[in-house]
Amino acid sequence: MLTLSNVKKSFDSREIIKGVSLQIERGESFGLLGPNGAGKSTLISMICGLIPYGAGEIRIDGKVVGKQLKEIKQIIGVVPQDIALYPSMSAMDNLLFWGKMYGLSGKAAKIRAQEVLEIVGLADRAKGRIETFSGGMKRRINIGAALMHRPQLLIMDEPTVGIDPQSRNHILETVKSLNEQGMTVIYTSHYMEEVEYLCKRIAIIDEGKLIASGTKKDLSNRLAGGTVLKLTVDSLHPLFIEELKTLNSVEKVIVKPGEEIDVHLHSKMEMVAEVILLASRSGIHIHNMQLQEANLETLFLQLTGRTLRE
Repeated sequence: MLTLSNVKKSFDSREIIKGVSLQIERGESFGLLGPNGAGKSTLISMICGLIPYGAGEIRIDGKVVGKQLKEIKQIIGVVPQDIALYPSMSAMDNLLFWGKMYGLSGKAAKIRAQEVLEIVGLADRAKGRIETFSGGMKRRINIGAALMHRPQLLIMDEPTVGIDPQSRNHILETVKSLNEQGMTVIYTSHYMEEVEYLCKRIAIIDEGKLIASGTKKDLSNRLAGGTVLKLTVDSLHPLFIEELKTLNSVEKVIVKPGEEIDVHLHSKMEMVAEVILLASRSGIHIHNMQLQEANLETLFLQLTGRTLRE
């Protein structure tokens, strides 16, 4: 459905996108992650044809972005991070307006608008003005506008920012249902758990470069230390720390403020006992212990040095 081949983009001689290549299959739900300023929005803008790319090639359904944009616009739906609705108009009228922009009119547009209101769960608010809606309801209509022309590829940029939990859950279930019905989805979010829930494959972009891509399992296998044992002890004795580092089960040891130690272990859970026995022999008292399975958040931190929300 989507292929990026060595795509680059520069602004004022500064390279923003640095040779990104990836492929998204038809019917796939694909997550795009990156810290603020990583280049996600620029990449999405180029995919949508809003800004030209400097080098490389982008194809959607075999059509070249920049050369066959009219045909491409008929098969993609875009949900921007900012609300793209007219506040003084009703939900129905907003959907009819965006439907007309995609070439729908008359009875067909009204039938489709009603279908879309059912999809986003706001059929009972069809006549309500957008300015009277909650943030979550506005975002649901924002998604509805992108669905009016039945796109094959739905591109969603931070669709759940600043909304209530009920609307967030509804949006996630709506996206999951659309994907299960065959729609290809590209989903960006600052919430790792959303991407983990919705997407089978994930790409991580940082400083304009694609630094990791694959299934959740593929990415998790790249972690240095599959399990993290978080310890709070009564003493950070240097000899104990050095002996910890020599254990076969230990990948690395991170000493933190407040008498805390993060011990990155290999994936086998039984190796925790080795650490506890060493603490006992060294006369170190463990006040608190927490075992944390490494996840995509851990990988993201290892690869970028930042959390996703930074």
